[in-house]
Amino acid sequence: MTRVLMPFPADAALASTMNQAMQARIAPVAWRHFPDGESLVTLEDSLAGADVAILASLRHADALALPLRFAARTAREFGARSVGLIAPYLGYMRQDTRFHRGEAVSTPLFAQFLEEAFDWLVTVDPHLHRVERLQSLYRIPTVHVSATPAVARWIAETVPDAVLIGPDSESEQWVADIAALSSMPYQVLAKERHGDYDVRVSLPDPAAVAGRTPVLIDDIVSSGHTILETLAHLRRLSLPSPLLVAIHPVFAGDAYARLQEAGLARIVSTDTISHPSNAIALGADLAAAASTLMTASTDSPEDP
Repeated sequence: MTRVLMPFPADAALASTMNQAMQARIAPVAWRHFPDGESLVTLEDSLAGADVAILASLRHADALALPLRFAARTAREFGARSVGLIAPYLGYMRQDTRFHRGEAVSTPLFAQFLEEAFDWLVTVDPHLHRVERLQSLYRIPTVHVSATPAVARWIAETVPDAVLIGPDSESEQWVADIAALSSMPYQVLAKERHGDYDVRVSLPDPAAVAGRTPVLIDDIVSSGHTILETLAHLRRLSLPSPLLVAIHPVFAGDAYARLQEAGLARIVSTDTISHPSNAIALGADLAAAASTLMTASTDSPEDP
């Protein structure tokens, strides 16, 4: 059995933390653009009988969508027995309902797009809100890797006097799990959203956080507006400078720069998306999950 881990360029560093545990050799995907903007994907062509895992964090899902399909199809053309996708950050998970008349519900559409090309999928903490389980979206085998144990260990070792704070109700599922694993108290802010850039928050029990270091936790930090509003509220309580822990450091536009300037003691993230804030490694967890699905794919009877 030959296993091949094929990272897209932005995920090369993560691949180097995974291949030994997967017992896979690394064969990077080369990806460049022609002057007109079209993509050219180039793969190693010695894949006969191999079980291939393509590694691509979908921070820029639109840009990667066609190159992913090209890579998966080309791997099969070169003889790969199976082709799976490791997407540490899975894009399009927040567009899971029709918020306004006429809008596309992109979450299931993107799932269909991926499952047409891949035999299995591994991801980290997809943004499951109105969709309860990843398996309800995908007809291919999937594994949802949880970042909470690694985040809980990091907080327990680094901020022993922490109080964990979730910026909104959607963050509670992660904050509550991390609090339980790290034996830390937590609170979730009440949030009212009045538009994309108008978010107001409040802490339910300010007295309960006194004397502790606030650690803000969210699964996806994108625009940063909710975190900035949370920081403004915490400043009024005269608390120590908070830390921010993001599972997925999307940081759209200038969000990271604005958060750095907002008085945070530190910004920390997992390595689901390559970013200077990465401090919590998930390569071993991703490797274990991918190995499980590769083994299952190997054990399955081949199509007639």
